[in-house]
Amino acid sequence: MPHDHHHHHHVDPEMGDRKLALAVLVNFGLTVAQIVGGLLSGSLALIADALHNLSDAVSLVIAFAARRIARRPADAGMTFGYGRAEMVAALINYTTLILLAVYLAYEGVMRLFAPEDVEGWTVVIIAAIALIVDAVTALLTFAMSKTSANIRAAFLHNLADALGSVAVIVAGTLILLYDWRLADPLVTLLISAYILWHALAEVPGVIRMLMLGAPPGLDISELSQELAAIPGVASVHHLHLWQMQEHEAALEAHVVLEEGRWSEADAIKSALKSALAARFHIHHSTLELECAAHACRAPRLIGHG
Repeated sequence: MPHDHHHHHHVDPEMGDRKLALAVLVNFGLTVAQIVGGLLSGSLALIADALHNLSDAVSLVIAFAARRIARRPADAGMTFGYGRAEMVAALINYTTLILLAVYLAYEGVMRLFAPEDVEGWTVVIIAAIALIVDAVTALLTFAMSKTSANIRAAFLHNLADALGSVAVIVAGTLILLYDWRLADPLVTLLISAYILWHALAEVPGVIRMLMLGAPPGLDISELSQELAAIPGVASVHHLHLWQMQEHEAALEAHVVLEEGRWSEADAIKSALKSALAARFHIHHSTLELECAAHACRAPRLIGHG
């Protein structure tokens, strides 16, 4: 049975950091330009869009900081290392994304009952400029988003903003040309639903990892049977399987050796570790070997007996 979910393409960390840093600078630059332009022109819409864009920049800063923290080596305080910093960042960004989608849905419903005037072509032009910046940011982060939940959350923030800009352009143009005022709230509601669908699909996986859940796609019963089939192994119990970080699984288990095979303990342990690495891509395993005479009584396969 293949276990492809553990395979991923390594992106040069420094190159990834440079792309993220550039995306942050681009977004902060646009935010400052929009605020200055809004103050000079007296456009509240421009300042509002600047604040919206600022949330994208902040999400990218959180993702960038988490990437840097995650690469720290293990120490006395964090013996497993800092890899999960990226999962914490992803959870923060997904949570704010869900709140943003709920707010957009609220605004959309309110505008269905009380459609607002669009402030002319200026707003549409502003949205077009923001869309260009969003597209640049998306290009910078798209490749990394495929293998990182942390970057994927920041990417979805950016995608949500890009869709918001598209909504302003499409709805604003329809209202200005045909005076179809329901276009704005309807497009807003569609975007809100799209963001919620993506964010809610990603959050369970992030929470599962933070809760020490088993890697998705790995069948514990199949894994235990594979280990028990190794020559010299009588049974396996007290099994724990979890993700240390997004692309690194870990396992600990008690292994009972067949009677009379204790002298082969080192060779059997080596065979077990080789099987875990080759068949399940688990390279971090802790195995406690038990002789047949002193094995745990009435053990459970998973967890404590």
